[in-house]
Amino acid sequence: MHAGEDIFSHKHVEENGDVVEMRIRTVQKTSMNPEGIAYSLVYVRKGKRLIGYDNFEGHFKEGSSHHKHIGERIVKYMFVDEWKLIEDFTEDIDKIKRGVIK
Repeated sequence: MHAGEDIFSHKHVEENGDVVEMRIRTVQKTSMNPEGIAYSLVYVRKGKRLIGYDNFEGHFKEGSSHHKHIGERIVKYMFVDEWKLIEDFTEDIDKIKRGVIK
């Protein structure tokens, strides 16, 4: 697998119009991204991001760039691997649908 290749890419529009979009790809390993993985997973309802996971740099001054957006909040995320990432994201979508996360 070479840098820049998609590992996983999926977009789904649910019956109610909610959008689930996931993209995980390989990137060059760096000190800020030792895993060599870049990702963006987002759940959108009526044009508003309800939950999003990504590891774009710039949200934290030091340490890992892994984080998630919950509404307007940004919190650090403990990245394990891409499979755990998808599992955690899917669980958060379920929590939103059940009203646990608002």
